[in-house]
Amino acid sequence: MDKKRLEKYAELIVKSGMNVQNGQEVLVQCGLDQPEFVEMVVEKCYQAGAERVTVEWSHMPVTKLHYIYRSEESLSDFNAADEAKIKRRAEVLPCLIWLDSDDPDGLNGTDHEKIAKARMAKYPKQKPYIDAMENKYQWCIAAVPGKEWAKKVFPDLSVDEAVEKLWESILDASRVDEDPVSSWDKHNRTLKERCAFLNSCRFDYLEYKSSNGTDFKVGLNEKGLFLGGAEQNLNNSIWYNPNIPSEEVFTSPLRGKAEGKVVATKPLSYQGKLIENFWVEFKDGKVINTGAEKNGDLLEQMVKMDEGASYLGECALIAYDSPINNTGILFYNTLFDENASCHLALGRGFTNCLEGYENYTFEQCKEMGVNDSMIHVDFMIGSKDMSIVGVMKDGKRVQIFKNGNWVI
Repeated sequence: MDKKRLEKYAELIVKSGMNVQNGQEVLVQCGLDQPEFVEMVVEKCYQAGAERVTVEWSHMPVTKLHYIYRSEESLSDFNAADEAKIKRRAEVLPCLIWLDSDDPDGLNGTDHEKIAKARMAKYPKQKPYIDAMENKYQWCIAAVPGKEWAKKVFPDLSVDEAVEKLWESILDASRVDEDPVSSWDKHNRTLKERCAFLNSCRFDYLEYKSSNGTDFKVGLNEKGLFLGGAEQNLNNSIWYNPNIPSEEVFTSPLRGKAEGKVVATKPLSYQGKLIENFWVEFKDGKVINTGAEKNGDLLEQMVKMDEGASYLGECALIAYDSPINNTGILFYNTLFDENASCHLALGRGFTNCLEGYENYTFEQCKEMGVNDSMIHVDFMIGSKDMSIVGVMKDGKRVQIFKNGNWVI
């Protein structure tokens, strides 16, 4: 891959994604797949004025060994060192960059029930710190190719060819052109215009219909806002882009107001395994039934992680005719596949999707209908013939999507 183009990508992540400021700390979480690119990102952070950059490396095959050989009790342990680490993060609020390169099938053969129970045991101890950091720091999820991931996407190519092809696909989807920072500024303006229209309508609920069996209604919050692209943190009012790439306009729906069935249109990579050809049914806002051709038991386990895991935390609107979907590539990676298709998310909602959220505590946001959970899992439901209609309180209906694409 051309080094100059990779440097542009690194700069995009640091400047547009993180918007790192003088004196800030940065935490980079990544796998072992692209150390040279991680080096570029670290250098760009320092050049932007970062005071300290810490890299936390991980390796999925090692993680898999932990899950296989450690006991549930051991995996559930949240010791003093673990608490000190997350406590410092909550106090310092470093910028967070996650460079995803995970193998979509990397945890096949592990006991997902043991993993889920361990996560559920640790989460109550982590939650106070997670809640305290909500909306207060800059973060960005981007991607780099891993060999196993690349071969999953391009199985007919050699490893080297697949990695190179995946690099090209990532950079194209991320708008890494002659001036990627300017491209993202323009893209953000388009997303904000769509948000402004949707927010002016003050819809009571959305109706989704598709010939694949999706027939679904979801209620929206009276104080709810649609967001997209760049966001602003509460700690120091810095703008940043949480996802690179991103094509979505999204909101957090009203907890307890969802009815009907949605059919997934892409596989879901969850905890290193793929859930394929699945559907989810809701009543009174809660998941009451699920089905899947592959790893259906994992899907069932996911919606039982805690009380909020069976309620919705997000509704996101993305055109079927989106740049990512038009590549014709199934990425087997939520960051990309969720931005190729309309999607929903089970679990934790976004408090910043409430008007005036900065004036409310996290608990008050929950009382106003923002879902809370230890998970936030996006799954894709957009299709070529999807219709989405927004319905106002007076019954007025506004066609938002027709044949899978925006009509506003």
